[in-house]
Amino acid sequence: MDLQIPIDHRMEVSRNITRRSQSNLALAFILLPKERRQGMSALYAFCREVDDIADDTSVPIAIRRKNLAAWRADTRRACQGESPHLPVIRELQPVIATYRLPFELLDEIIRGVEMDLDIKRYQTFSDLEQYCYRVASAVGLLSIEVFGYQDKNCREYAIALGKALQLTNILRDVSSDAEHDRIYLPQEDLQRHQVTPEEILQGQYSDRYHRLAQSMAQRAFQYYQQAARILPAVDRKSMVAAELMGSVYWRLLKKLADKKFKVFGAEPIRLSKLQKIFLILRTWYRLSIGAMTTNYGPPETNKGTTSQV
Repeated sequence: MDLQIPIDHRMEVSRNITRRSQSNLALAFILLPKERRQGMSALYAFCREVDDIADDTSVPIAIRRKNLAAWRADTRRACQGESPHLPVIRELQPVIATYRLPFELLDEIIRGVEMDLDIKRYQTFSDLEQYCYRVASAVGLLSIEVFGYQDKNCREYAIALGKALQLTNILRDVSSDAEHDRIYLPQEDLQRHQVTPEEILQGQYSDRYHRLAQSMAQRAFQYYQQAARILPAVDRKSMVAAELMGSVYWRLLKKLADKKFKVFGAEPIRLSKLQKIFLILRTWYRLSIGAMTTNYGPPETNKGTTSQV
């Protein structure tokens, strides 16, 4: 039986934020039942707002840090059953209560965006992986509570898929991140492939950069494979929105690889609206007929070469 969330005008702020974002994550909500769609809209609005606070370079870092601390305090109030002050948190509170969303995971998201205030380079992949867990896997762990699941292995699925999506985002956004003097690709990988930070900041594409991006894509590929392998059969239908996300971002990763990760051009590499609609319909159809394989990371492509990603 579906859990019920009080849905009224109080969800208007979250719905507007979600609608304006036009993000791939928000797109996936279309496949959810209404109550869970509203819950995800509130959760997405929370993630969008704290991320925007951290990324607003027109505001001094000290002020952004203070604003995020205020969001943390208000989130804690909501989780403790007290009255939050911020409109998005007020709308999120019934979702927190209905799906028992833990403060610790919501706080992980805030901790993740706070990392962007201080860190512009990651020395190792292990360092980057912690960032991916906080800004993506933690979102996945909260999302599956809203989606509903039966097998506890679904948590490991959410962690793996979150990292796969975030690494795909990083590969897509290398150029726009560089405009803010930020490089997420680990420095140890740059050194291994003899790519200097200055080349990335100046948008200089090379065969060396291609090999660097391939190595990151292979890590993302492995996380997609891990997620596809872990997802319990009993929870496949309830994870329809997550599976759509996996399908969209897998196709984006493949498109990046097909274009040899040439992301320094004027136009960012993304999927068209028609491609996204196709993936929505395909995901819905496959789940409706009880297909037991994912739309992403087919096993036969795992040959260790990015030309097959």
